[in-house]
Amino acid sequence: MNSHAELKRVGVTAISLLVMAIGASVASAYDVIEVPHGGTLEGVVRLDGAVPEPKGFNLITFPDPAYCGRISNGRGWRLLRDFVVSADAGLKDAIVLLEGVEAGKPFETSVPLIEARDCMFQPFMTIVRNGHAVEVINMDPVMHDIQGYETSPEAGARTLFNTPLVMNHQHRRGDIHAMHNHAPGGSLVGPVYLNKGRRTFYMQCGFHAYMESWAMAVNNPYYALTDRAGAFKIDHIPPGTYQLVVWHPQTGPGLTKTVTIQADGKLIERLSLQAPKGNRSAYKVMDNPRFGPESLGYSIDIQPLVEHQH
Repeated sequence: MNSHAELKRVGVTAISLLVMAIGASVASAYDVIEVPHGGTLEGVVRLDGAVPEPKGFNLITFPDPAYCGRISNGRGWRLLRDFVVSADAGLKDAIVLLEGVEAGKPFETSVPLIEARDCMFQPFMTIVRNGHAVEVINMDPVMHDIQGYETSPEAGARTLFNTPLVMNHQHRRGDIHAMHNHAPGGSLVGPVYLNKGRRTFYMQCGFHAYMESWAMAVNNPYYALTDRAGAFKIDHIPPGTYQLVVWHPQTGPGLTKTVTIQADGKLIERLSLQAPKGNRSAYKVMDNPRFGPESLGYSIDIQPLVEHQH
C-alpha cells in the first residue's frame, strides 16, 4: 500500500508542516535536567493604545460566500479579529518566552493542531518546536488553499508552500447548516524549512483571505501564550539571567528585555506592546451597493448562523 493510501486508510487528515530551523543560532541544543530550585515568571501583557478595528472582507469577492458567511456581520462582510483585548487592555495571544535557557524542565513534543472550521483557522496563534510538526485539518464542506510564508521584520515574507486542502466530504458541498461532529477531512504531507534567523511563519487561505494563523518556533519549553486577560505564567525556570521576548503577530518586532530569575523566586512583569496606528489594511467595512450581494446579478442569502459579528 502506498503512503497516500495508508494515510486515507488510517484517517490521518492533516497537512503536516515540519518546521526546521537552519543554523545553530536558531536550533541550539537543549538538555533536560532536574530543576530543584526553579523560579517563576508571571505577569500580564497589555496593549498600549487604541484597539485596532478588525479587518473587513467582503464575502462576495471570495468563493463560498454563503457558507463562509455563517460568521459575518449580517451585511455581507466577514471580520478578522486579530486583536483580542480585555476591558483593562489585556492582550490575548501574545507569546512570552525566555531566550538562552539551554537546560531545564522536559520539552514537550506534542504536535499542535490547527483546524479550518467555518472558514477560520483555529487557533489564531500557535507555538511549535523546531524540528517538529503542526497539523492542519479541514472540517469544512469547502476547499481551502493553504499558503505558508516564513517572515521576519528584517527580511520580510518568503513563500514556503502552497497546498490545496480538499473539502471535507462528510458534508454536502457548501452546506450552510453543516455541523462539525465528524472526522476531519483529507490530508497532504509536506516539509517546511525556515531559513536561518527566521522564527515565525503564517498561513493564509488562498481562497479565503480572512483565514490567517500564525506560529512561532521555540528552542526551549520556557514560553507561554497570554490568555484572554493578557496573563501568563512560566515556571520551573533554572536560576539565571535571560532575554525575555514578548511578541504578537500584529504589533511589529515586539519587546525584548533582560530578566534575572532567582532560585525559588517569583518575578512579576507588567509588560506592554504598542498598538499599531493608522490603516493596517486596505480592507474596511463599508455599505456600498457596488459591494453588496445584489451586485452579483443573482440572489444569494448570506446568514450569520454561527456568529453575528459586530
